[in-house]
Amino acid sequence: MIKVNGFDFPWEEGLTVTKLLEKKGYTFHTSLIVVKINNEIIDEEKFDTTLIQDGDDVQALHIFGGG
Repeated sequence: MIKVNGFDFPWEEGLTVTKLLEKKGYTFHTSLIVVKINNEIIDEEKFDTTLIQDGDDVQALHIFGGG
């Protein structure tokens, strides 16, 4: 089990940041999403290769502006 934005989410072998974003339905362009795993920011170019481990605390936050 992992935490995603404070909520339990099932972990699976081979889960990458990209796969997690797809499973959670994040459809915005990834450059508008900041992902942190255990308080460490993950660079967008590493989303495909960064594995999420069982027990990790993941935060995925959309960046948007307003006026």
